[in-house]
Amino acid sequence: MDVGKFVLALVIIFSFAFAYWGKSLTTNSSSSAIELANAPNKPPNCKRIISLAPSITETLFALDLGSNLVGVTTYCDYPPKAKEINKVGGYFYPNNEAILTLKPSITMILSVHTAFKLRANELGISTLMLDNQSVSEILNSMELIGNTCEVAKKAKELVSKLQARIDKIKLKVAGLPKPRILISVGRNMGSGSLTDIYIAGKDGFFNEMISLSGGVNAFGGSTSKYPIASEEGILKINPDVIIDIVPDLAELSITEVDVLKQWSALKHLKAVKEGRVHIFGDNFAAKPGPRFILILEKLAKAFHPKVNWDS
Repeated sequence: MDVGKFVLALVIIFSFAFAYWGKSLTTNSSSSAIELANAPNKPPNCKRIISLAPSITETLFALDLGSNLVGVTTYCDYPPKAKEINKVGGYFYPNNEAILTLKPSITMILSVHTAFKLRANELGISTLMLDNQSVSEILNSMELIGNTCEVAKKAKELVSKLQARIDKIKLKVAGLPKPRILISVGRNMGSGSLTDIYIAGKDGFFNEMISLSGGVNAFGGSTSKYPIASEEGILKINPDVIIDIVPDLAELSITEVDVLKQWSALKHLKAVKEGRVHIFGDNFAAKPGPRFILILEKLAKAFHPKVNWDS
Protein backbone atom coordinates (compact mmCIF):
# COMPACT_ATOMS: atom_id res chain seq x y z
CA MET A 1 0.00 0.00 0.00
CA ASP A 2 0.99 3.65 -0.37
CA VAL A 3 2.07 4.58 3.15
CA GLY A 4 2.48 8.22 2.12
CA LYS A 5 -1.20 8.46 1.18
CA PHE A 6 -2.19 6.88 4.50
CA VAL A 7 -0.06 9.33 6.45
CA LEU A 8 -1.42 12.29 4.49
CA ALA A 9 -4.99 11.21 5.17
CA LEU A 10 -4.28 11.09 8.90
CA VAL A 11 -2.48 14.44 8.76
CA ILE A 12 -5.43 16.11 7.05
CA ILE A 13 -7.93 14.49 9.38
CA PHE A 14 -6.02 15.45 12.50
CA SER A 15 -5.61 18.98 11.16
CA PHE A 16 -9.17 19.51 12.32
CA ALA A 17 -7.93 19.12 15.88
CA PHE A 18 -5.48 22.00 15.91
CA ALA A 19 -5.89 25.76 15.99
CA TYR A 20 -3.34 28.50 15.58
CA TRP A 21 -3.23 31.53 17.83
CA GLY A 22 -1.15 34.43 16.63
CA LYS A 23 -0.99 38.11 15.84
CA SER A 24 -3.47 38.92 13.11
CA LEU A 25 -6.12 41.26 11.78
CA THR A 26 -9.54 39.72 12.37
CA THR A 27 -11.90 39.72 9.40
CA ASN A 28 -15.57 38.81 8.96
CA SER A 29 -14.85 35.29 10.22
CA SER A 30 -13.76 35.10 13.82
CA SER A 31 -11.60 32.05 13.08
CA SER A 32 -9.82 33.48 10.02
CA ALA A 33 -7.26 36.19 9.61
CA ILE A 34 -5.27 38.19 7.09
CA GLU A 35 -1.76 39.31 7.81
CA LEU A 36 -0.17 41.58 5.25
CA ALA A 37 3.57 41.51 5.76
CA ASN A 38 5.26 44.90 5.67
CA ALA A 39 2.10 46.54 4.35
CA PRO A 40 -0.56 46.79 7.07
CA ASN A 41 -2.59 49.46 5.23
CA LYS A 42 -2.41 47.91 1.78
CA PRO A 43 -5.40 45.82 0.63
CA PRO A 44 -4.66 42.19 -0.24
CA ASN A 45 -3.80 41.32 -3.82
CA CYS A 46 -4.88 37.97 -5.28
CA LYS A 47 -3.11 38.17 -8.62
CA ARG A 48 -0.47 35.61 -7.59
CA ILE A 49 -1.78 33.10 -5.05
CA ILE A 50 -0.05 30.20 -3.38
CA SER A 51 -2.20 27.58 -1.65
CA LEU A 52 -0.81 25.34 1.08
CA ALA A 53 -3.75 22.93 1.33
CA PRO A 54 -5.76 20.78 -1.12
CA SER A 55 -9.02 22.13 0.31
CA ILE A 56 -7.95 25.72 -0.34
CA THR A 57 -6.86 24.89 -3.87
CA GLU A 58 -10.23 23.31 -4.61
CA THR A 59 -12.04 26.33 -3.19
CA LEU A 60 -10.01 28.72 -5.35
CA PHE A 61 -10.91 26.78 -8.49
CA ALA A 62 -14.56 26.69 -7.41
CA LEU A 63 -14.43 30.49 -7.22
CA ASP A 64 -12.83 30.74 -10.71
CA LEU A 65 -9.52 31.82 -9.19
CA GLY A 66 -7.54 28.84 -10.44
CA SER A 67 -5.76 30.93 -13.06
CA ASN A 68 -4.41 33.12 -10.24
CA LEU A 69 -2.63 30.21 -8.59
CA VAL A 70 1.14 30.18 -9.06
CA GLY A 71 1.98 27.52 -6.47
CA VAL A 72 0.32 24.60 -4.65
CA THR A 73 1.40 21.65 -2.50
CA THR A 74 2.36 18.28 -3.93
CA TYR A 75 -0.95 16.95 -2.59
CA CYS A 76 -3.14 19.40 -4.49
CA ASP A 77 -4.49 17.19 -7.25
CA TYR A 78 -8.02 18.45 -7.85
CA PRO A 79 -9.26 19.67 -10.19
CA PRO A 80 -6.82 18.04 -12.66
CA LYS A 81 -5.48 21.45 -13.67
CA ALA A 82 -4.05 21.77 -10.18
CA LYS A 83 -1.48 19.11 -11.08
CA GLU A 84 0.00 21.48 -13.69
CA ILE A 85 0.74 24.25 -11.18
CA ASN A 86 4.21 24.78 -9.65
CA LYS A 87 4.71 22.69 -6.51
CA VAL A 88 5.97 24.32 -3.33
CA GLY A 89 6.48 21.28 -1.11
CA GLY A 90 4.29 19.28 1.22
CA TYR A 91 1.32 19.99 3.44
CA PHE A 92 3.18 20.74 6.67
CA TYR A 93 6.65 21.49 5.28
CA PRO A 94 6.43 23.87 2.32
CA ASN A 95 9.60 24.92 0.52
CA ASN A 96 10.18 28.54 1.53
CA GLU A 97 12.71 29.10 -1.23
CA ALA A 98 10.28 27.87 -3.88
CA ILE A 99 7.58 30.13 -2.47
CA LEU A 100 9.83 33.20 -2.53
CA THR A 101 10.88 32.44 -6.10
CA LEU A 102 7.25 32.50 -7.22
CA LYS A 103 6.75 35.97 -5.68
CA PRO A 104 3.21 35.43 -4.37
CA SER A 105 1.01 38.41 -3.66
CA ILE A 106 -0.71 36.31 -1.00
CA THR A 107 -0.27 32.81 0.41
CA MET A 108 -3.37 31.05 1.71
CA ILE A 109 -2.83 28.76 4.67
CA LEU A 110 -4.73 26.82 7.31
CA SER A 111 -4.58 27.38 11.06
CA VAL A 112 -2.27 24.35 11.35
CA HIS A 113 0.52 26.08 9.42
CA THR A 114 2.01 27.61 12.54
CA ALA A 115 5.67 27.26 11.60
CA PHE A 116 5.18 28.58 8.08
CA LYS A 117 3.19 31.59 9.26
CA LEU A 118 5.97 32.62 11.61
CA ARG A 119 8.53 32.21 8.84
CA ALA A 120 6.30 34.06 6.37
CA ASN A 121 6.24 37.06 8.68
CA GLU A 122 10.03 37.09 8.71
CA LEU A 123 10.23 36.78 4.92
CA GLY A 124 7.65 39.47 4.22
CA ILE A 125 5.08 37.09 2.73
CA SER A 126 1.44 38.14 3.10
CA THR A 127 -0.85 35.37 4.31
CA LEU A 128 -4.54 34.64 4.52
CA MET A 129 -5.25 32.19 7.31
CA LEU A 130 -8.36 30.02 7.02
CA ASP A 131 -10.08 27.47 9.25
CA ASN A 132 -11.99 24.39 8.10
CA GLN A 133 -12.64 22.52 11.32
CA SER A 134 -16.41 22.63 10.88
CA VAL A 135 -18.96 22.99 8.10
CA SER A 136 -19.65 26.60 9.06
CA GLU A 137 -15.92 27.38 8.94
CA ILE A 138 -15.63 25.80 5.49
CA LEU A 139 -18.45 28.04 4.26
CA ASN A 140 -17.01 31.08 6.06
CA SER A 141 -13.63 30.45 4.42
CA MET A 142 -15.23 30.51 0.99
CA GLU A 143 -16.77 33.90 1.70
CA LEU A 144 -13.55 35.20 3.20
CA ILE A 145 -11.62 34.24 0.08
CA GLY A 146 -14.37 35.80 -2.02
CA ASN A 147 -14.20 39.08 -0.11
CA THR A 148 -10.41 39.10 -0.12
CA CYS A 149 -10.09 38.38 -3.84
CA GLU A 150 -13.00 40.54 -5.01
CA VAL A 151 -15.23 37.65 -6.05
CA ALA A 152 -17.69 38.05 -3.19
CA LYS A 153 -20.75 37.51 -5.40
CA LYS A 154 -19.38 34.22 -6.73
CA ALA A 155 -18.55 33.08 -3.19
CA LYS A 156 -22.01 33.92 -1.88
CA GLU A 157 -23.58 31.98 -4.75
CA LEU A 158 -21.40 28.95 -3.99
CA VAL A 159 -22.18 29.07 -0.28
CA SER A 160 -25.89 29.51 -1.01
CA LYS A 161 -25.95 26.41 -3.24
CA LEU A 162 -24.10 24.33 -0.66
CA GLN A 163 -26.35 25.54 2.15
CA ALA A 164 -29.43 24.62 0.10
CA ARG A 165 -28.15 21.04 -0.25
CA ILE A 166 -27.44 20.90 3.49
CA ASP A 167 -30.93 22.17 4.24
CA LYS A 168 -32.45 19.54 1.94
CA ILE A 169 -30.71 16.78 3.91
CA LYS A 170 -31.83 18.23 7.24
CA LEU A 171 -35.42 18.45 5.99
CA LYS A 172 -35.41 14.86 4.69
CA VAL A 173 -34.09 13.34 7.93
CA ALA A 174 -36.09 15.50 10.31
CA GLY A 175 -38.15 13.33 12.64
CA LEU A 176 -36.60 10.04 11.49
CA PRO A 177 -35.02 7.59 13.97
CA LYS A 178 -31.31 8.31 14.30
CA PRO A 179 -29.07 5.29 13.72
CA ARG A 180 -25.95 4.92 15.86
CA ILE A 181 -22.92 5.56 13.66
CA LEU A 182 -19.25 4.64 13.88
CA ILE A 183 -16.88 6.30 11.43
CA SER A 184 -13.39 4.89 10.96
CA VAL A 185 -11.21 7.76 9.78
CA GLY A 186 -7.79 6.11 9.62
CA ARG A 187 -5.80 2.92 10.07
CA ASN A 188 -3.01 0.99 8.41
CA MET A 189 -4.84 -0.81 5.65
CA GLY A 190 -1.78 -2.95 4.95
CA SER A 191 -2.07 -4.75 8.29
CA GLY A 192 -4.95 -6.83 7.02
CA SER A 193 -6.76 -6.57 10.34
CA LEU A 194 -8.82 -4.15 12.37
CA THR A 195 -6.28 -2.82 14.84
CA ASP A 196 -5.68 0.68 16.18
CA ILE A 197 -8.62 2.22 14.35
CA TYR A 198 -8.97 5.98 14.60
CA ILE A 199 -12.67 6.75 14.90
CA ALA A 200 -14.68 9.95 14.88
CA GLY A 201 -15.07 11.20 18.43
CA LYS A 202 -17.70 13.43 19.97
CA ASP A 203 -15.85 16.67 19.33
CA GLY A 204 -14.81 16.79 15.70
CA PHE A 205 -15.70 17.49 12.08
CA PHE A 206 -17.12 14.04 11.34
CA ASN A 207 -19.26 14.14 14.46
CA GLU A 208 -20.92 17.22 13.00
CA MET A 209 -21.31 15.45 9.64
CA ILE A 210 -23.01 12.52 11.40
CA SER A 211 -25.47 14.87 13.09
CA LEU A 212 -26.28 16.80 9.90
CA SER A 213 -26.89 13.50 8.09
CA GLY A 214 -29.49 12.36 10.60
CA GLY A 215 -27.41 10.03 12.73
CA VAL A 216 -25.90 9.97 16.20
CA ASN A 217 -22.31 9.14 17.05
CA ALA A 218 -22.17 5.67 18.58
CA PHE A 219 -18.97 6.53 20.42
CA GLY A 220 -19.86 7.81 23.85
CA GLY A 221 -16.44 8.05 25.40
CA SER A 222 -14.06 10.94 25.96
CA THR A 223 -14.10 14.26 24.13
CA SER A 224 -11.09 13.25 22.05
CA LYS A 225 -11.69 14.15 18.41
CA TYR A 226 -10.19 10.92 17.05
CA PRO A 227 -9.83 8.23 19.75
CA ILE A 228 -8.25 4.86 18.94
CA ALA A 229 -10.50 1.82 19.13
CA SER A 230 -9.63 -1.89 19.17
CA GLU A 231 -11.76 -4.72 17.80
CA GLU A 232 -13.00 -5.33 21.34
CA GLY A 233 -13.87 -1.67 21.72
CA ILE A 234 -15.85 -1.64 18.49
CA LEU A 235 -17.71 -4.79 19.52
CA LYS A 236 -18.66 -3.03 22.73
CA ILE A 237 -19.88 0.05 20.84
CA ASN A 238 -21.86 -2.19 18.43
CA PRO A 239 -23.03 0.55 15.99
CA ASP A 240 -25.99 0.32 13.62
CA VAL A 241 -23.92 1.64 10.73
CA ILE A 242 -20.17 1.67 10.08
CA ILE A 243 -18.52 4.09 7.66
CA ASP A 244 -14.90 3.22 6.82
CA ILE A 245 -13.16 6.18 5.20
CA VAL A 246 -10.29 4.95 3.03
CA PRO A 247 -9.08 7.86 0.87
CA ASP A 248 -7.55 6.95 -2.48
CA LEU A 249 -8.84 3.39 -2.32
CA ALA A 250 -8.30 3.08 -6.08
CA GLU A 251 -4.58 3.74 -5.61
CA LEU A 252 -4.09 1.15 -2.86
CA SER A 253 -3.30 -2.48 -3.50
CA ILE A 254 -6.62 -3.53 -1.93
CA THR A 255 -10.24 -3.43 -3.03
CA GLU A 256 -13.49 -2.49 -1.35
CA VAL A 257 -14.25 -6.22 -1.12
CA ASP A 258 -10.99 -6.73 0.78
CA VAL A 259 -11.94 -4.02 3.27
CA LEU A 260 -15.41 -5.47 3.77
CA LYS A 261 -13.83 -8.87 4.45
CA GLN A 262 -11.85 -7.33 7.30
CA TRP A 263 -15.06 -6.07 8.89
CA SER A 264 -16.83 -9.38 8.29
CA ALA A 265 -14.46 -10.90 10.85
CA LEU A 266 -16.54 -9.06 13.47
CA LYS A 267 -19.59 -11.15 12.61
CA HIS A 268 -21.40 -10.32 15.84
CA LEU A 269 -21.54 -6.60 15.06
CA LYS A 270 -25.04 -5.39 14.24
CA ALA A 271 -23.76 -3.33 11.29
CA VAL A 272 -21.98 -6.38 9.86
CA LYS A 273 -24.93 -8.74 10.34
CA GLU A 274 -27.30 -6.28 8.64
CA GLY A 275 -24.96 -5.40 5.79
CA ARG A 276 -24.56 -1.79 6.85
CA VAL A 277 -20.81 -1.38 6.55
CA HIS A 278 -20.01 1.24 3.90
CA ILE A 279 -16.58 1.95 2.42
CA PHE A 280 -15.93 5.53 1.36
CA GLY A 281 -12.94 5.33 -0.95
CA ASP A 282 -13.23 8.81 -2.43
CA ASN A 283 -9.89 10.61 -2.39
CA PHE A 284 -11.60 13.77 -1.14
CA ALA A 285 -13.30 12.12 1.84
CA ALA A 286 -10.78 13.67 4.25
CA LYS A 287 -10.41 17.01 2.45
CA PRO A 288 -12.69 19.66 4.00
CA GLY A 289 -13.23 21.68 0.82
CA PRO A 290 -16.24 22.31 -1.45
CA ARG A 291 -16.77 18.58 -2.03
CA PHE A 292 -17.62 17.97 1.63
CA ILE A 293 -21.24 18.15 0.49
CA LEU A 294 -20.79 14.96 -1.55
CA ILE A 295 -19.67 13.09 1.57
CA LEU A 296 -22.54 14.58 3.56
CA GLU A 297 -25.03 13.36 0.96
CA LYS A 298 -23.45 9.89 0.87
CA LEU A 299 -23.65 9.69 4.65
CA ALA A 300 -27.32 10.67 4.67
CA LYS A 301 -28.15 8.01 2.05
CA ALA A 302 -26.24 5.36 4.00
CA PHE A 303 -27.96 6.29 7.26
CA HIS A 304 -31.46 6.51 5.73
CA PRO A 305 -31.60 4.26 2.65
CA LYS A 306 -35.41 4.19 2.55
CA VAL A 307 -35.72 7.95 2.01
CA ASN A 308 -36.49 9.10 -1.53
CA TRP A 309 -33.42 11.24 -2.10
CA ASP A 310 -34.28 12.04 -5.72
CA SER A 311 -37.34 14.11 -4.95
